[in-house]
Amino acid sequence: MKELTDLALNVTESAGATYADIRIVDQRENRIMVERRSLKLIDETESSGFCIRAIFNGAWGFASSSDFTRHGVEKTAKRAVDIAKASALVPKPDPVILADEKTHVETCVGICEEDPFEVPHSQKAEVLLSSCNTMLSVPGVVMAWGVLWFVRLHRIIATSNGSYVDTTNWFTNPILQAVAVVGNESQERNYTGGAKQAGYEFIRELDFPGRAKQIAEEAVMKAKADDTPTGIMDLVLDPHHLALTIHESVGHPTESDRILGWEANMAGRSFVSPKDIGFLQYGNTRVNFTVDNTLEGGLGSWFYDDDCVKMMSFPVIREGILVNLTMTRETAPIIGFDRSNGCCRSQGYQHFPINRQANLYMEPGNDDSVTPDDLISGVDKGIYIEGRGSFSIDQMRNNFQFGGDMFWMIEGGRKTKPLKKVTYQAQTRAFWNSCAGIAGRKYWKPFGIWNCGKGEPTQRMMMTHGASYCHFKNISVGGARI
Repeated sequence: MKELTDLALNVTESAGATYADIRIVDQRENRIMVERRSLKLIDETESSGFCIRAIFNGAWGFASSSDFTRHGVEKTAKRAVDIAKASALVPKPDPVILADEKTHVETCVGICEEDPFEVPHSQKAEVLLSSCNTMLSVPGVVMAWGVLWFVRLHRIIATSNGSYVDTTNWFTNPILQAVAVVGNESQERNYTGGAKQAGYEFIRELDFPGRAKQIAEEAVMKAKADDTPTGIMDLVLDPHHLALTIHESVGHPTESDRILGWEANMAGRSFVSPKDIGFLQYGNTRVNFTVDNTLEGGLGSWFYDDDCVKMMSFPVIREGILVNLTMTRETAPIIGFDRSNGCCRSQGYQHFPINRQANLYMEPGNDDSVTPDDLISGVDKGIYIEGRGSFSIDQMRNNFQFGGDMFWMIEGGRKTKPLKKVTYQAQTRAFWNSCAGIAGRKYWKPFGIWNCGKGEPTQRMMMTHGASYCHFKNISVGGARI
């Protein structure tokens, strides 16, 4: 591969490119799906290819191929430069200038104690068949299904400034759901732990067959529960629920390409502007957010991003103030930063890499003695929400609505009864300024999001969010039918 990467970079340089990189990607995926008591899918795919980016006169060119012959690499490299030259004919307000980056030469291998591609399909299927059979044995459950999804991602990135990195990562995404019908009411309950960078050992740790009965019983409980009350009340949100709220109301609005107006697909741009850095009161002083793209088990911990920037940890919000954005080598100089913070990624070799949020999480409370029960005890009337549900957010990431997966009424400082069809509405900054309490570090939990869509054409990306349990005051609840 080193011979081919050298060839590609030499061709782009000879054709006049001022910068170039080549990214070789081999990606293997395996999915096992069970519905009710039958195996519905065994899917095994692998793709291998490479892409070349080149800059000429301040414009990008991009070309990809799966032809690994010398002729194929030369042809693709020339095409990338030709496209850059054609693009340079169109005037643009911000010619491409890349932030400086050190030269990196490294081989990195991610966490995987048990390679999922070495585990027999029959063994994976049995985990789901046993789990679904247990869920269907609970009276009232009419549907049960599950998926185990595994990815192995191998990348080689070489740049014209001398970097050459070789990275391998494994990712595991387990899904389990029960659907219950009681009378005319249908409700579902899901496994809510998210995905993780890990091998098959993660599936063994989860013990789906052991969890299945509780998931099914809670689906029935939801179907029998009262509808949500409406009005202004307090919320206590668990970490797995907060992952999606964080993703939509903090992660996407702080992506530099949305802020610059380069990206508007999948719910638009952002209310944030570059001049807000260091000044914008995003939340109250309790609220602190960090990106850690070195987080162990994090879906966004790829060692190096697709700009060949070494991944790092950095603050985004400190004591409620916006202090940073996620950036690429291209967006950093425009915003006023000397260096990228390593947030440029793509779905595969066929895609041009773009600015992506990665492992963004909310810091736990300063007082480690605060428990989730302490937060609940401080609520006279409110709702406790577990897990992910529906969501909606406007085109500037200001106004939003979220649902959840399991709901409990809080009355007089304790959980009293289950609820269903709960939604809440808020404005982003008002919501994070309403944070009244955060549980301690021992209650902090990560949640891996597997399928974040962005870009045109759309690219899928994965990342991990984390939080401890949080209390929010005076939030509008109800008013939507789901």
